[in-house]
Amino acid sequence: MIVCIAEKPSVARDIARIIGATSSRDGYMEGNGYQVTWTFGHLCTLKEPGDYTAAWKPWALTQLPMVPQRFGIKLIDDNGIKKQFAIIERLMQAADGIVNCGDAGQEGELIQRWVMQKAQAKCPVKRLWISSMTDEAIREGFANLKDQGDYQPLYLAGLSRAIGDWLLGMNATRLYTLKYGQNRQVLSIGRVQTPTLALIVNRQKEIENFKPEPYWVLATVYRDTTFTATKGKFTSKEEGEKAFATIEGKPFTVTKVEKKEGKEQPPQLYDLTSLQVDCNRKFAYSAEMTLNLIQALYEKKITTYPRVDTQYLSDDIYPKCPQTMNGLYQTQFNGVAPYAELIKPIGGKPLKKSKRVFDTSKVTDHHAIIPTGVIPKNLSDAEQKVFDLVARRFIAVFLPDCKFSTTTVLGEVAGESDQNTQSNQNNQSDTIEFKVTGKEILDPGWRVVLGKASERSDDSEKSENTENSEKPADAEERTLPTFVRGESGDHKPTLTEKWTTPPPYYNEASLLRAMETAGKFVEDETLRAAMKENGIGRPSSRASIIETLFKRHYIKRERKRLIATPTGIELIDLIREELLKSCELTGIWERKLRDIEHQKYDAKQFIDELKVQVTEIVHEVMADNSNRRVTVLTDAELKKVKSPKKQ
Repeated sequence: MIVCIAEKPSVARDIARIIGATSSRDGYMEGNGYQVTWTFGHLCTLKEPGDYTAAWKPWALTQLPMVPQRFGIKLIDDNGIKKQFAIIERLMQAADGIVNCGDAGQEGELIQRWVMQKAQAKCPVKRLWISSMTDEAIREGFANLKDQGDYQPLYLAGLSRAIGDWLLGMNATRLYTLKYGQNRQVLSIGRVQTPTLALIVNRQKEIENFKPEPYWVLATVYRDTTFTATKGKFTSKEEGEKAFATIEGKPFTVTKVEKKEGKEQPPQLYDLTSLQVDCNRKFAYSAEMTLNLIQALYEKKITTYPRVDTQYLSDDIYPKCPQTMNGLYQTQFNGVAPYAELIKPIGGKPLKKSKRVFDTSKVTDHHAIIPTGVIPKNLSDAEQKVFDLVARRFIAVFLPDCKFSTTTVLGEVAGESDQNTQSNQNNQSDTIEFKVTGKEILDPGWRVVLGKASERSDDSEKSENTENSEKPADAEERTLPTFVRGESGDHKPTLTEKWTTPPPYYNEASLLRAMETAGKFVEDETLRAAMKENGIGRPSSRASIIETLFKRHYIKRERKRLIATPTGIELIDLIREELLKSCELTGIWERKLRDIEHQKYDAKQFIDELKVQVTEIVHEVMADNSNRRVTVLTDAELKKVKSPKKQ
């Protein structure tokens, strides 16, 4: 008998149906030579400190650092888990072979390996590795089962991550709680959560310490069009007024009209982080909510595996894309087919194949998130919104580039300098140059897919992480009147006082981007992709890290802003050990874990290095003779805390 083990009962039922295990039993399905059982996510976990030695059970500074000679696993203490594990153990002990049907990723590999180890399974193990839950994908996967040994590096990376998080989390949390927590609150420290909290705290301090400074902008209106001085900002009012006086009453002359045509490529397909970013910006969904929604769509067979960090498809997916497109063409919501008109122009002809979409070298375990072609039914409103983003992005990559024309108009006002001045500029003209830019869409190309999906739910977030602009947000989308070089006429100059503004608070969208690039703001898609190896945490874990910060009362939400609480701020201030809060260092660890997965780095070396680092942290904190403490707030007290003043 072959035992198949999946990560959830619903997944197990789908697999059982395909392979003919149609008889229900207690905790598994049976038939056609198969028994299909399931876990409920993690059934096993690393042992607690007290499981290794009684001396580590009570929290005591004298027992730190806690470094087990050999790490062990145990069943999670839950009656339902214990009952299901007993069934799995019995099936595996009698099995002729096992098929690991866990989620095809690092975490899924770890979950099932631990269960097989705990059950002391001795028979050969095969691996089902699929990127979608469609019937076709499951059949294809079973026809091409992999050897379990092929995924040993993936398991070692997951195991190293778990052990590394245990070493740092268990030791640092006890260390800081006992040293600074007033015996009232656990001060949770983590390899990923603490640098993430530091990002929020540091940004908040930057905002609170920001001192606005005035500046003046010279502009003029000519033929109902606002031109801005190319000289930039004036740092003093006197300087601005002098320039204003120079041009007042003098004619405005157009000196240059330049038109350039350009193309805008479609955005790349979604990985998990970019999907979470868009869902937060457009619908105000939290990272965790988006992950749950796209996971539900995956389990309903409608989209592919979601916990991915690539925006590419492997070349073998290309022949399947017309079938996927056909499924989208037939999709209807409330009797309306939202994608049919978008697909018609490319229907019946070969789909465009671009290196920005299809590149096997950029795909490791899984490809970008795309629809499967299965026609969605009975989706919730939130599920439909997430599916719509994925569907439109998929259609967009096969549509033509957007073609646009950018018009740049330069003009100048020549003023006479004061004839009575004794400067070297006597009788010389003071000429001030002005500029305006307009953009005209000539052929929308892929942009036809945007529709309402492109609108953001909160316009105040449009400038997130961008420099302040003197022009309205849509300035570059407007079409300018026709200007001719040499034309001249009256104009109305203005001198406007403005104030410098601080960077924006993080929201979940911008925090996810910062985690992805180890705290650096990177707008360019290609450069951002190159930095993913140094990001904080994995795409699949970032949502839970943010939620942990909320649960620990380290941060709170204020509309879409993420605000650090006094406890969160003081905790980061307490931590003098750069290792614990540095994005760059945590990013380096993340790269090492990825290298373990790709057999470029040794798992034992990673753990040994971490043991040394944890020991050093313990000794440094123990040597702190100050009487520093962290403010501990109850839920009621937290609500009374005044938020930072609006900037």
